[in-house]
Parts: sequence; C-alpha cells; structure tokens
Amino acid sequence: MYVFTRGKMLLVVVLIVSSWALALYAFVYYRGGAGRTPLPSTHRPESPSQIIEIQPGVLKLPSPVIVGTMSVEEAIFRRRSRREYLDKPLDGFQLSQLLWASQGITEPRGGLRAAPSAGATYPLEIYAIVGEHCVKDLRAGIYRYNPKDHTIILVASGDFRAELSAAALNQQWVARAPVNIVVAAVYERTTRVYGSRGVRYVDMEVGHVGQNVYLIATAMGLGAVVVGAFDDEQVHRVLRLPKDQVPLYIIPVGYPKD
Repeated sequence: MYVFTRGKMLLVVVLIVSSWALALYAFVYYRGGAGRTPLPSTHRPESPSQIIEIQPGVLKLPSPVIVGTMSVEEAIFRRRSRREYLDKPLDGFQLSQLLWASQGITEPRGGLRAAPSAGATYPLEIYAIVGEHCVKDLRAGIYRYNPKDHTIILVASGDFRAELSAAALNQQWVARAPVNIVVAAVYERTTRVYGSRGVRYVDMEVGHVGQNVYLIATAMGLGAVVVGAFDDEQVHRVLRLPKDQVPLYIIPVGYPKD
C-alpha cells in the first residue's frame, strides 16, 4: 500500500499550483498578442501611397495592410468575374495589395506566404504587366514581384498588354485592363520533394492565388477575371520568362464598368 507523506503531498500541491500558474501565464501571454508576429498597419493611408524606386529597376511597394472595410464573407458574396473596365488608373496601394495577396509574406520569421503551398516549396512567380498611365507614378512595363522585400523588379519597359492579349487568343479584357497579374510556376521546386504528385500540388496552389486576387480586388472595389486560355509559348516570350517557368494564369484587374 502506497502511503503519502507530508513532504510528498506538499510536492503534489506545488506541482498542481505551478501547472495552473503556467496555464494562466500562457493564456495571458498569447491572448495579449505576445509571441505573435507584429501586425502591419490596419488601415489604408488617407492618401494613396507611392511606389518608390530604391535603386535602378527596383521599386519598393507601399506596406500592405491587413484590415479593410469589407469582411471576407462580403468579399466572397460579391466576387464575380469582371471583364469590362473603366479607363481609370490604379494607385500604388492597390497594386501593392494585389501582389501581397498573391504571394506576400504573412509570417516573416518562417517566410510563410498569403497562399498555402505544399511543403512551403513556393513554386509560383508573380508578374505585373502595367499599361501606360495605368498605375499612378509607375511607368508601363513588365514587373516581377519579390515577396521577400515586397518590391517589384522591372523586367522590360513598355506597354505589353496588346501582345499579351494576342497571346491570350485576342481576349480584349487582357488588352484593356490597366494591370494584368500573371502567375507562372517552377514545377521542379515542388516535384523534387513530392515527385510527380507535385504537379497536382502546384496546380492547386495557383487556384489558391487566383481566389486571393479575386477577393482582394473585390474588397478594394476592383474587378478581376482569371484567364487560362492562352498560348503558353507566346506568353513565355512576351514576359521574357526564364526557361524553367510555365505561365498558368493571366488575371486582368481594373475598376469594373458595372
């Protein structure tokens, strides 16, 4: 028969009280937000934020914000595919939000991004094709998004929307949208981990990005449509893509007419 001595009973009491104290501390610590990644600003600047060239061909985007004026539920409810756009430029804030929602960093310590990725392999590359006078204070061109620094890097200067539209079987919304987001994939980043199954994972991931762009566009009063009908080789040439990148989506974005 096991007998509790006074010392053993005191030890049990101390352990119980200590566990309660640790649980209370953890609750207060995490409820108060300690240990979490500090959140970005929670509101849009009163005036449109500008894109700043920090070195030749490298431009810093305005910092993303994470609380807007429309709930996720409302954005889902209002999301539609919009193919007709007003002749009205976007601003730097809107371009920043669109790119951040596609592949932006949401957990700096781990480098996690806005869209889920199998094994955090992140095979997708994001490009913005900007028309002439279509984003305030940004010249026309092809830009590659760099999630780590939240910057865009100039690939080629000029308005390539007509060429991109021709590569997309002459879909005119590609030519008329002020901005086209193009998503390309480096399949090998994922297939070297998951084998042939990784192809499916990459295709899933581009869908996640497409929905993110749809919802952030809707939340900002913009319209978008995902386009999958295009000539891969033509798009590859227009965007000057590296050999290992495969274009998967063209997403025209602008102020909707309706």
